[in-house]
Amino acid sequence: MAPQQGPGQPGPGRPEQEVSAWRPCIPGVVEVFHAHFTEYAYPMHVHDAWTLLIVDDGAVRYDLDRHEHGTPHDTVSLLPPHVPHNGSPATPHGFRKRVLYLDGTHFPDSLIGSAVDQPDLRDPELRLRVGQLHTALDHPGDELEAESRLSLIAERLHAHLRPSSTPTTLAPTLARDLRELLDENVTEGITLDEAARLVHAHPAHLVRAFSGAYGIAPHQYLMSRRVDRARRLLLDGRPPGEVATVTGFYDQSHLTRHFRKLVGVTPGRYSRDRRQPPS
Repeated sequence: MAPQQGPGQPGPGRPEQEVSAWRPCIPGVVEVFHAHFTEYAYPMHVHDAWTLLIVDDGAVRYDLDRHEHGTPHDTVSLLPPHVPHNGSPATPHGFRKRVLYLDGTHFPDSLIGSAVDQPDLRDPELRLRVGQLHTALDHPGDELEAESRLSLIAERLHAHLRPSSTPTTLAPTLARDLRELLDENVTEGITLDEAARLVHAHPAHLVRAFSGAYGIAPHQYLMSRRVDRARRLLLDGRPPGEVATVTGFYDQSHLTRHFRKLVGVTPGRYSRDRRQPPS
C-alpha cells in the first residue's frame, strides 16, 4: 500500500506521518517500506508486486476485491498484485506498519486467487519471522540471513495458500554441500540462490537441511566463521576497521554487532585486553 501523499513533519492541521523506504540487494524484494500514519487513508489502487504487510501498532482496515478486511497485531497480510485495494486507520491513533513489496520470484500468479480469498493470516510464527526478516534487511551485510528468512517465509505462505500433504524429502548431502560452499566463501560470501543452484536444491529446503543437520542457520554459521577469523587478526594487533574489511564484514559496525553477539565484547575491547606474548 504505497501512499500517494509525500512524507514530512506534521504541521498545523496536518496528520502525523513518518515513512522510510529502500531497495535492498535481495532477489525478489522490490522495496522495503516502513510507515506511521495517524489519519491518512489510501484510495483504491493496485500494485504490480505482492504486498507482505505486518502492523506493529494500531490496525488497518481495507477493502480487497470488494470485501472488507483488517490487520490486528498478530496478523500477516499478503495482498496479491493487480487487485484493487484501499486502506485506512482502524484505531484513533493510526497505525505503524512494515511492508515488503515482492516480485514473482517466490509467488507465481497462480496464487493470486488464494490470496484474494485469504489475505490475512493469523500465524504467530510467521509474524515473528517476517519481523526478523525486516531486522535483517535493515542491516547491510546480512544479506544471506535475509535471503534465508525470506525463503522460509515464502515456503510457509505457500503452505497457507496451497496446502499439500506431500512430505518434503531433504537429501542428507545438502547440508554438507552447503557447508563446503560456505567454507570456500567465508570472506566473499555466497547468495542463497547461487548456493541452491550449485547443489540443485530449493533454497528453503537447503536452509532446512543445514539447520536440521548442524543446529545452526547458514547465515549464523558464516558469521561464526568470520568472527573466528577476526579474532585471530585482532590478536595479531590489526585494527578493527581493517579486520572488518579482510574478513568479509560490510563495515566495522557490522563486525562489532556480530562480534559482540558471539564473543560478548566489542572487537576494540577484545583487542585492548589481549595478553601480550612473553618476551
